[in-house]
Amino acid sequence: MSGVLSAILESKRARLARGEYSPEGAAARPTDGAAFVAALRRPGPRIVAEFKARSPSAGEILTSPETKVERFGLIYRRGHAAAISVVIEEDHFGGKPAWLPRIKAMSGLPVLMKDFVVDERQLDFAVSLGADAVLLIARALDDGELERLSAAARERGLARVVEAHDAAEIRRAAAADPEVLGVNARDLATFRTDLDALEAMARVIPAGPVRLAESGIRSRDDVARLSAAGFEAFLVGETLLRSEDPEQELKELRP
Repeated sequence: MSGVLSAILESKRARLARGEYSPEGAAARPTDGAAFVAALRRPGPRIVAEFKARSPSAGEILTSPETKVERFGLIYRRGHAAAISVVIEEDHFGGKPAWLPRIKAMSGLPVLMKDFVVDERQLDFAVSLGADAVLLIARALDDGELERLSAAARERGLARVVEAHDAAEIRRAAAADPEVLGVNARDLATFRTDLDALEAMARVIPAGPVRLAESGIRSRDDVARLSAAGFEAFLVGETLLRSEDPEQELKELRP
């Protein structure tokens, strides 16, 4: 496990120990995992548009993100995103959980809570925010934890996006029987992206889950290339967030 990932998980567990992530009551727009999966199973390449403030690799991505939540919710709806990923991790990505229900309300789209989930309390928190899906990172969890959290998410009606970074992790992720299996092109040790490796790993994903390509996708050519390799959905964040016209950029990503 990389030093960055270890530090993120350490800070997450510290917040849990302080009693954070307690459910905040019933969500205005309830969890609907089935809607998230259905959106990613529609014909043609599906884009999961991401909202995040910064990252350890890219630094600041979006200035004054607090003032832009609704704007990007509307942009992603008008740009025909299939779903939205909201990065809520606070310490390393500058996220805020409160962004998730706001962007869901404005967009009307299914929303993925993108965080580093290590405890079932975070799943209850996701439901209280109205998240439709949660991210489970294979590298951050042992087999028992991955199986337990995946089953607990399903019980709560949350769709499960299980993320892998190599062929061995793809096999572990598939064993959790997720609705969506994401393969991240970003090496968590170096934070470099490698679309060649992503293409090769598409062949390892078994039939069943939606194949989601993550990180490093910047153009229509990238989407076409990875579609030909077998991916069905594509998570795109930094390219949209840095664009002068993110709505048009989003529309142009689909071949």
